[in-house]
Amino acid sequence: MSDTLPSFDDTTDVEDADRGFVAPLDPGVVAAADGRVVWDNDAYGFLNAECPDTAHPSLWRQSGLCARQGLYEVTDGVYQVRGLDLSNMTLVEGDRGVVVIDPLISAETAAAALALYRAHRGDRPVTGLIYTHSHGDHFGGARGVLPHGTEQGVPVLAPAGFLEHAVSENVYAGGAMGRRAGYMYGVMLPTSPDGQIGVGLGQGTSTGTFTLVPPTVEVTRTGQEETVDGVRILFQLTPGTEAPAEMNFLFPDRRALCLAENATHTLHNVLTLRGALVRDSRIWARYLDEAVEYFYGRYDVAFASHHWPTWGHDDVVRFLHEQRDVYAYLHDQTLRMLNEGLTGVEIAERIRLAPALEKAWHARGYYGSVSHNSKAVYQRYLGWFDGNPAHLWEHPPVELARRYVEVAGGPAQALAKARSYVEAGDLRFAATLLNHVVFADPEDTEARETLADVYTRLGHGAENATWRNFYLTGAKELREGPRSEIVDLANPEMIMNLTVPMLIDSLAIRIDGPRAWDEDLTIDLLVTDPADERHRHRLTLHNGALTHRVSTAPRTPAGLVLTLTKRQLLDVLAGGGLDGVETEGDAGLLDRLLSYVTTPDPNFPVVTP
Repeated sequence: MSDTLPSFDDTTDVEDADRGFVAPLDPGVVAAADGRVVWDNDAYGFLNAECPDTAHPSLWRQSGLCARQGLYEVTDGVYQVRGLDLSNMTLVEGDRGVVVIDPLISAETAAAALALYRAHRGDRPVTGLIYTHSHGDHFGGARGVLPHGTEQGVPVLAPAGFLEHAVSENVYAGGAMGRRAGYMYGVMLPTSPDGQIGVGLGQGTSTGTFTLVPPTVEVTRTGQEETVDGVRILFQLTPGTEAPAEMNFLFPDRRALCLAENATHTLHNVLTLRGALVRDSRIWARYLDEAVEYFYGRYDVAFASHHWPTWGHDDVVRFLHEQRDVYAYLHDQTLRMLNEGLTGVEIAERIRLAPALEKAWHARGYYGSVSHNSKAVYQRYLGWFDGNPAHLWEHPPVELARRYVEVAGGPAQALAKARSYVEAGDLRFAATLLNHVVFADPEDTEARETLADVYTRLGHGAENATWRNFYLTGAKELREGPRSEIVDLANPEMIMNLTVPMLIDSLAIRIDGPRAWDEDLTIDLLVTDPADERHRHRLTLHNGALTHRVSTAPRTPAGLVLTLTKRQLLDVLAGGGLDGVETEGDAGLLDRLLSYVTTPDPNFPVVTP
C-alpha cells in the first residue's frame, strides 16, 4: 500500500491550502438562533498531531488540509471562506458589492462566512448569487446571504435544469439516501482520532437551516456571458458530470477559473455510497478536456467548490489533465474488462490506475475510490446482475445467512471460523462470514461485538474517508442499535419549488400497494397558481398504483375535483384537510387515497436484519 502513495515530502498542497490566508473564524463554531451548535471545526484540532494507528496516514494528511478554516484571498478581488461547512463559499468583489458563489449547506454557516468576509473586506452588499450545481451543499445556505426581503433585484444564476434536480434529488429515494448519508458522513460518530476525522471532500456537513432562493438567470449554453455587478463571467455548461446540472466558469478580468465540483483534490464519486443515479465518467472526462481547451491561456488560478485552489496556468492544465485521465481510465478499463467477461467485483479487485496517477495526491480515493467507482461504471452499463445464474434468484440476506451458518456447522463454529480469519489478517472475509452470523441471529451479542471489532479495524485502516465512516458507523450501530441524525431538507422553500407532478410522484412512492390492490378512484387537481397555468392533473389509483397525467379535456369525469393553490395542495397532501379548497364530487375519496400513504422510519437497521 505505502509504496503506491505519493511522497509526503511534497508540501505543495500544504503551501496552497495556506496561501492567501487572511483570518480564521474564532472560535470556529457556528450556532443556530436557539444556541444549538450546527458546525464545529475546532473539534478537529487533534489533526494537528502526528497520525495515530487508528487512521490511514494519507487520509490523516487530507483531513488536516481540509480542516484549515478561515478567509483566504485567491487572487485580486476573489476570496474564499473554507472550513465552515463541507463546501467552500467564494466571494467575488464587484462594482457595488460582492457576488457569492455556493452559499454552503446551512443559512447559519453561510451567514457566518459572509460576516467573516465583511469583517475584513467591508460591509459590501450581496449583489449576485451563483450556484455551481444542483447539490444541496452548494445552495442550502442561500438565506444566510440573501435573507427574506433582500433578494429583490439580485440576480441568482444557475445551470440549466438546476431547480428540477436540486429539489427532486432527495424526494424519490430520500429516506434511504438520508439514512445511508448518515453512514457516509459519520454523523453519529465522535469527532476524534478513532472516530470521524473528515469525509475527504471536507470535514463534514453542517446541521443548520436548509434553504433555497430560486434562480432568476439560467445558463443554457457554453459560451454564454453574463455581467453581474460589473463582473464579467464566461460559462461552460457541464451537465451529467459530478451533478446532472453543473457548470464551470471563468472570470476573464481576474484570470480566475471556477471548476465547480468537477475537479477537486480527491478522486470523486461516480456513484456515492449514500446512493444516487450513476454518473457518466466518460462525459465527465470529456468536459474536463473541453475545459482545458476552452479556457486555455485565460487564467492564472483555478478554484473549486471544495478544497484549496491551484495556482499557475501550467499547473492547472496538468491538474485538469490528470483529473480527466482518472475518469476516462476508470470508464474505459472497466468497459474493457467487462467485455472480457469480468464481473464488477472482479474488475474492482483488478483495476489499478497508472503509476503517475497513483502518485498524484489529488487523484487519491479519499471520497470516491477506484474500487467502488469501477463497480459503478459496471452498474451503469450492465446493472446489478453479473450474468451468473447462481446470482439471479438468491435468497434475501437473512435466509441466505441462516444457510451459510448451517453449512459452517452452526453459529458457534461459524463464529470460531470467523475469528480464525481475523487472526490470519483476512478481515474482509471475516466481515463477510460474521455478517452472515449476525443476520442469522441478530441477538448473538458475541458475534455482533466481534463483527464490530472487525469493522473498527477496517475503518481505521481505510484511506477512503467515506469507507472509514461506513465501517465505524456500522460498528457503532452493532453496539448501540440503529439511530441517526438526519438533516432536515424539508424546508418550505424547497417543497414549494417541487412541481405539481413531482409532488404527486413523491406521494405515489409512499402508497402501500398491496393494501390498495382493490381500490379504484380518480381525483382531478386544478392548481390555480399562474406558473401552473390551471393544468388539470388527473390522479388515478388502480391496482395499487397511483398514476397521474395532465389532462385538458378528460374523457371521463373524476370522482373528486379539487381547485386549489399549490400551497393548499401541500397542506392537503400533508393531511391538513380541505379548508378553503373548492371541491366537486365525493370528498371522501381524498381520505381513501391518503389512507394508503405510508410514513417510512428513517432509522431502519443497516447492519442487522
